[in-house]
Amino acid sequence: MNIPSIEQRYAFEVFPKRDLTIVSGHGATLYDESGRAYIDCVAGVGVASVGHANPEVARAIGEQARTLVTCPGIFYNDVRARLLEKLVSITPPDVSRAFLCNSGTEANEAAIKLAMHATGRRGFVCAMRGFHGRTMGALSATHKHRDAFEPLLDGFSFVPFNNVEKLRAAVGDGTAAVIVEIVQGEGGVRLGDAAFFAAARELCDAHGALLIVDEVQTGFCRTGKFFASEHHGVRPDVLCLAKAMAGGVPMGAVLVGEKVPARIGMHGSTFGGNPLACAASLATIEVMERDGLAGQAQAKGARFAAAFGRRKSPKVREVRRLGLMIGIELKEKARPYIEALMARGVLALPAGPTVIRLLPPLVIEDEALDEVAARLHEVLGR
Repeated sequence: MNIPSIEQRYAFEVFPKRDLTIVSGHGATLYDESGRAYIDCVAGVGVASVGHANPEVARAIGEQARTLVTCPGIFYNDVRARLLEKLVSITPPDVSRAFLCNSGTEANEAAIKLAMHATGRRGFVCAMRGFHGRTMGALSATHKHRDAFEPLLDGFSFVPFNNVEKLRAAVGDGTAAVIVEIVQGEGGVRLGDAAFFAAARELCDAHGALLIVDEVQTGFCRTGKFFASEHHGVRPDVLCLAKAMAGGVPMGAVLVGEKVPARIGMHGSTFGGNPLACAASLATIEVMERDGLAGQAQAKGARFAAAFGRRKSPKVREVRRLGLMIGIELKEKARPYIEALMARGVLALPAGPTVIRLLPPLVIEDEALDEVAARLHEVLGR
């Protein structure tokens, strides 16, 4: 069976495909149709944090699939209730209720609606280079991918990330919310400053706006804390989660505090909070807590930085990192080097035209990380 030709024939293609067919995986290793192994530093774009084919997650999915797969939100459900309780117990203070959905863009879409409902306003202040999804509301808050779809929602403005002065000028009494990422993933793995987040919190409080923190990519141990907002003591009014939340099963969540009132019928999701995804998420969080994956991300990220930093390539402009969220900014286009890495058995991502992004499963072994650093030295030394 020629898998690429079938996808090329039938897929409504929106992805820049690579010439690689992945058929299986285990831990931080993926295998193509010929059995060749690859060190995975993509992790489904930051999804497979507990590793591919994680046995605990697979067991939970299997048991739940034999019990109950779906249950709409008009009924109570035991697994959903346990997950809601768990989420509120591990997330930052001031968020106390959760709406469960299926993806990061859905979480951000809900956050925008909830902020409008809570404040009666339509103004949103977002960050340049920020990425929050591709559905129309989330895209309105996203700094790129916009041009072909405008006009989008009115009221969205953008300020430079980490620029407190510009942020102060943009937030006012017509602002419903400020939307920020702690680390801009798609925007180049750019780390936020504590002063910027403190100013955002202060301005939201002063003007009666909400602070929406998008942790779709940074959440669930990726940055060396369970949530990246913990690095700076950020206290969101609305917290958006997804990606690594359920070990690879599609799932998202938006958590809110007391400033956001609920109203029956204001939002919904057929599949959101289904028992199958909830069981996968509970098992995933249990693995993260039991195995200390936040600490592992911190230690392994430091190990990679030390191994990669032993040799400096003149092609590297800067390395930006928080835990195992790594961006290597080059002085030239990154795509050829990402392709060269793939040829050497390492899968990586871009984050803009000049950045190589590494998001390995948090269970990646030290030896594999050392191998990634060595392969990077090879391709960047060419």
